[in-house]
Amino acid sequence: MGTYESKANVGHTVESLDVLQKVPTGIKGFDEITVGGLPRGRTTLVCGSAGSGKTLFALEFLVRGAIDHGEPGVFVAFEETAVELTQSVASLGFDLDDLVARKMLAIDYVHVERSEILETGDYDLNGLFVRLEYAISSVGAKRVVIDSLETLFSALGNEGILRSEFRRLFRWLKDRGVTAIITGERGDGTLTRHGIEEYVSDCVILLEQRVHERVATRYLRVVKYRGTMHGTNEYPFLIHAGGISVVPVTSLGLTHPASDERMSTGVPRLDAMLGGKGIYRGSSVLISGTPGTGKSSLAAHVANSACRRGERCLYFAFEESQGQFVRNMRSIGLDLKPWLDQGRLQFHASRPTLFGLEMHLANMHRLIEAFDPSVVVVDPVTNFAMVATNHEVRAMLMRLVDFLKSRGITAVFTSLTAGGGALEETDVGISSLMDTWLLVQFLEGSGERNRGLYVLKSRGMMHSNQVREFHMGAHGIDLLDVYVGPAGVLTGTARQAQEAKERAEAITRQQEMDRKQRDLARKRAQLEAQILALRAEFEAEEQEVLANLDQDKRRELNLSRDREQMARLRQADPSRQQNGGSAG
Repeated sequence: MGTYESKANVGHTVESLDVLQKVPTGIKGFDEITVGGLPRGRTTLVCGSAGSGKTLFALEFLVRGAIDHGEPGVFVAFEETAVELTQSVASLGFDLDDLVARKMLAIDYVHVERSEILETGDYDLNGLFVRLEYAISSVGAKRVVIDSLETLFSALGNEGILRSEFRRLFRWLKDRGVTAIITGERGDGTLTRHGIEEYVSDCVILLEQRVHERVATRYLRVVKYRGTMHGTNEYPFLIHAGGISVVPVTSLGLTHPASDERMSTGVPRLDAMLGGKGIYRGSSVLISGTPGTGKSSLAAHVANSACRRGERCLYFAFEESQGQFVRNMRSIGLDLKPWLDQGRLQFHASRPTLFGLEMHLANMHRLIEAFDPSVVVVDPVTNFAMVATNHEVRAMLMRLVDFLKSRGITAVFTSLTAGGGALEETDVGISSLMDTWLLVQFLEGSGERNRGLYVLKSRGMMHSNQVREFHMGAHGIDLLDVYVGPAGVLTGTARQAQEAKERAEAITRQQEMDRKQRDLARKRAQLEAQILALRAEFEAEEQEVLANLDQDKRRELNLSRDREQMARLRQADPSRQQNGGSAG
C-alpha cells in the first residue's frame, strides 16, 4: 500500500491511502480531476453521443502516452481505417504515421459486417483476441483502445450473451496488463446502447455535447471510478489544435500567494491615487462604468504599460475586432501595433455567442497556458450575460480569477453598468471578487457631460477618496483636479470658467495689494519727510537755546568777575576803612 498526496477537487489537497495505480492520460485538466489519470491495467469506458469527442479522447490517450511517457499503444478501429484516422486527427497536431513508423503506435482496422455474422449464426471473439495479441506484441503496447463496442457487438441481441462477452473481453484485457479504453455510443436512457458496459467497467467517463440558446458546449463527467476518489462534477472541455482541454468547475481555492510588488497602470495620476505606486502584481482589477466612459481605454493603458516593461499581455475583447481596437487607441496616443508585431501583446476578439460560457472559460485557460502572460484583460465581462445568467457568469469569473491568481497574473476586467443604476453595483455582481475597483462615469453640469473617476476600493493600500476628471486626449489619459465648491463638482468648461474667474479674482486681489503697498510707501515717505523737517526745526531751536544759554553763562561769569574786582578794591582803600571806623 502506498501513500500519496494529491488534489481531488482542484485547490483542495487530500491525503489518502490508495492501492490503485494510475496512468496519466496527458489530457490537460483530466488527470487533475481523476487524481492521476485512468486505472492502470484496467478498462475504462468512454461513452457519449455522436460528435461528443470519444474517439479523439481515446486517441489522445494513446498519443500522449507514447510521446510523453514512452508507452506504446494499440488502436483497434471498427469504423475508420488507419488512413481516415490519420487524416482526421492531423489538424489537431497528432502525427500518427510518425508514431506508427517508430513502433510507438499500431492501428488495426477490423471490418465487421452484420450480415456475415447473421449468415453464419455464430459469434466468437477469438479472432479479435488473436489480432489484439499480435498488435500488442508488435509494439510492446501498454495502452489499448477499442473503438467502438456498438460495431463489435452489433449482431448480438441476447443480453446474457452480451454480458458474458463483455466480461470476457474486459477480463482478457486485464489479464494482458494493458490499460484500455473502450468507446461506446450513448443509449436511450442509459449510458450506452446496451446498458451493460458501464457495470463491468472499472471507470466510466461520459462525454456530452449540449446546446443552450443555440450555443453548443461539450461536457465531461466521471460517472464511475472504482477504488479511488475523483471529481464528480460536470467539466466543460474544449477540442482545439492541441487536443482536448478540460476545465475543472470547482474554484482553485484561496491558497494563492500574494505579491508585494506594485506595477504601474500606465496613468501616472491614477498610480498616485493608488498609494502612489499603482496596483499590486497578481491582483484583480475591475473597471466599471456606463457606455463611453473610457473603460477600454483605461484597460488599454494597463496593457500598453505592461508591454512597455517587456511583459506579455493577453487581451480578450468581446465588442471590438483587433483592427478596430488598435485604430481607436491611436486616437488617444496609444500605438499598440508594435507590441502585436513583437509578440508582447496577443489579441483575441470574438462574440460571446461564439461559444457557451464554459467553452469560453476552457478557451481562455488554453490560451493563457500557451501564451503565459503577466497581464490579462477581459473586456467586457458583462457581455457573457448574453449566453448565461448573472449567477453563472459570476461563477465562471470566480474560477477565472482564481486561475489567474494561482499563476500570479494581473487581471483587468471591464464591466458595463446600466445608466441610472446604483453607483456601487455591477450588472453581474463581481465586485466582491476584485481587489481594486475603479468607477468611471459621466458628470453632468452646465449643459455638458464630462468623465469622472473614483477609486471605490483597493485592498491592502491607502488610496485616494477624491474624484478626478477623466480626460482623454491625443497624448493619452490624464486625470485632472475637479472643482468642488458650494455649487458642487464642476468639470469641463464650467471648471475652466470657474478657474478663469478665480484667476481674475486673484489678479484683482494682487492689484489691490500692490495699491495698498504703494499707499503705505507714500505715507512712509511723507512721514519720514515730516520727521526730517521736525528734526531740522528742533535742531535749529536747540542751537538757538544753546547759544542763549552760552550768552547767559558768559554774562554771569562777567558779573562774578566784576563783583570780585570791586571787593578787592574796597579792601585796598585805608581811608575808606578809617572813616568808616571813626564814625562808629
